[in-house]
Amino acid sequence: MEIGWMSNRRQRQVLLFFVLLIVSLSGAELGPYSVVEEMERGSFVANLGKDLGLGLTEMSMRGVRIISQGNKKHLQLKVQTGDLLINEQLDREELCGPTEPCVLHFQVLMEKPLEIFQAELRVRDINDHSPVFTDREMTVKILENSPLGNVFPLENALDLDIGSNNVQNYTISPNSYFRVLTRKLRDGRKYPELVLDRELDREQEPELILTLKALDGGSPPRSGTAQVRIEVVDTNDNAPEFEQHLYKVQIPENSPIDSLLVTVSASDLDSGVNGKISYTLFQPSEDISKTLEVNSMTGEIRLRKQVDFERILSYEVDIKATDGGGLSGKCTLLVQVVDVNDNPPEVTMSALTSPIPENSPEIIVAVFSVSDSDSGENGKTVCSIQDDLPFLLKPSVKNFYTLVTETALDREVRAEYNITITVTDLGTPRLKTEHNITVLVADVNDNAPNFTQTSYTLFVRENNSPALHIGSVSATDRDSGTNAQVTYSLLPPQDAHLPLASLVSINADNGHLFALRALDYEALQAFEFRVGAADAGSPALSSEALVRVVVVDDNDNSPFVLYPLQNGSAPCTELVPRAAEAGHLVTKVVAVDGDSGQNAWLSYQLLKATEPGLFGVWAHNGEVRTARLLSDRDAPKHRLVVLVKDNGEPPLSASVTLHVLLVDGFSQPYLPLPEAAPDEAQADSLTVYLVIALASVSSLFLFSVLLFIAVRLCGRRRAASVPEGHFLGHLVDVSGTGTLSQSYQYEVCLMGDSGTSEFKFPKPIISNFPPQSIRREGEETISFRNNLDF
Repeated sequence: MEIGWMSNRRQRQVLLFFVLLIVSLSGAELGPYSVVEEMERGSFVANLGKDLGLGLTEMSMRGVRIISQGNKKHLQLKVQTGDLLINEQLDREELCGPTEPCVLHFQVLMEKPLEIFQAELRVRDINDHSPVFTDREMTVKILENSPLGNVFPLENALDLDIGSNNVQNYTISPNSYFRVLTRKLRDGRKYPELVLDRELDREQEPELILTLKALDGGSPPRSGTAQVRIEVVDTNDNAPEFEQHLYKVQIPENSPIDSLLVTVSASDLDSGVNGKISYTLFQPSEDISKTLEVNSMTGEIRLRKQVDFERILSYEVDIKATDGGGLSGKCTLLVQVVDVNDNPPEVTMSALTSPIPENSPEIIVAVFSVSDSDSGENGKTVCSIQDDLPFLLKPSVKNFYTLVTETALDREVRAEYNITITVTDLGTPRLKTEHNITVLVADVNDNAPNFTQTSYTLFVRENNSPALHIGSVSATDRDSGTNAQVTYSLLPPQDAHLPLASLVSINADNGHLFALRALDYEALQAFEFRVGAADAGSPALSSEALVRVVVVDDNDNSPFVLYPLQNGSAPCTELVPRAAEAGHLVTKVVAVDGDSGQNAWLSYQLLKATEPGLFGVWAHNGEVRTARLLSDRDAPKHRLVVLVKDNGEPPLSASVTLHVLLVDGFSQPYLPLPEAAPDEAQADSLTVYLVIALASVSSLFLFSVLLFIAVRLCGRRRAASVPEGHFLGHLVDVSGTGTLSQSYQYEVCLMGDSGTSEFKFPKPIISNFPPQSIRREGEETISFRNNLDF
């Protein structure tokens, strides 16, 4: 434990050494520089580049600047030459008043890296003011029996210059009675005193007129004059005398106006008028006249205005007591102003950087200085900022501070910081100043656009108009400005066979999707593609989302009757034995609809019949059955019209005509009819077999075979009973109903000529989407050939 303590102690000593070394380097002083007041603007003061040991290029790169207290612009730095110049004409008297030397403090700040030099400019006085007497005429009353050597104080002349340029000497016009002495006050001012060298005789010479001259020490000297009128009065041989020659008073600077400071008192041994005393301030300066007043009768001295420790530390003035005979005496009053904590600290911002980039640690945000005009503990300050901010305050030299980022900032978490710099002094009570700055965080492109959904499913009906708006995708970017400007695009499809460029387009600005052409549900039920969103940052960031478009079926296909076919010159005739029971299956109407869903749900109804009530059609499966028992009275031939209607909106329909022949007995596969040709009888008989097969067969292949035979035989002399060419068909299941259930779309082609006929089911018409759809390579063809002559 002792070893660890010693190690920590050594570490602290090393750290203290480096801190002191840095402070000493940063707090180096320049100058002092000296100029004479009233120099013209632009006058040369010094070459800072030489004093700093910097070349001109280095000065520009390091960002050398002049900072003056209170943001005064007394000086300017010409970076191109390194010269320090006078920025405005300096009046020493205005800047410093009677204070000597007159020193203006300023700092030389180098930003890169941060380094601060303390410097001062001393303004030297020139003799630009002449001595001036407040009263151009003075009256002095002197007793005729005044002893030789008596001294009579006179008003001093005022000169705004200082030092040797201030009043140095007084002279009096030649006379045989008086000479003048020059005396010096504690504050450095000089005043004249008349010295009596020859006795006065009022009866011989009751009045003397002399000229008092004040000369300063300038070269050449300046002067001012006043007239001194001396009245020789009758004997009043006792002048007033004060109880104290010096009165010292301490008052706090916040003393209210009219506060009593002190009461001075003088006495006179004479009586009557010669013993009556009045008090006055003797030769007060203009500032003292505005600050103090004396009661001529009581000697009470009070404040006329509030005093300010930071402006004047003390006041010194002579108090004159004059009796009724004109004799006077004087004392000195010294008023010392005591500091109170009446000045809050001041913050002077030297540099502020805003906005600052995010993701960058330890950035210097601001450089500022703190000052307090009070003294002692009242002038000591403590500086702080809020605890919950990612910033640090680092003290620099002589009340300078730097504000730096503690960690890298994230604009997406917080884009603006309101920082309050709080400066508190150590006085009683403590005063504080708050300086608010706003620091903005600049955006860096560190966020990619984010889609509101990872995938989108859009629905729209087929047969849409081109350029139809089918939906939108949306992505947001947490960045700002150009880094948040999102552009949308279609990405290349993963399936090279999908003609995406001809199907949809996207608005690059807002993500709106449009169909480029009319969609056909029967050709393409659904497809999917990817959409990209990229921002405008550098480098750009992007993301993507999946879009699935589901085509909604429209009722745009009428039912198509597969059986019985209707375009032959002689339709097929269904044979029904007269002995058939009620509900006997006569035939089955088979139809298909190219649509899907309820648009493909088919219903059947008997629209017309030769003998109503004899036959009926089952609505859900198209089976035509006898409605009652047949009898010999029933006509042998019947014509039925069956309506096939889908469930779309509006519904579409097709009709089929059936011919039914009632026969006696049904024992043979087919019964030739007397009026029919052998091939016709064969066709009729095979039609019956087809009906039986359709009622029980579930195989697509068997249905196709039987359907082809029925077509060929019922067509008689034609190659086929349906129009030549292509039409949409379906894989079907007719085992239970007459409505064909849709599984896959096929293109059915019936072709006929004089010798042969084919019934084809080429490969299914399916889209390239969805992925789970069944694909077949090559074409499936079911061909049946018949060499019969028609």
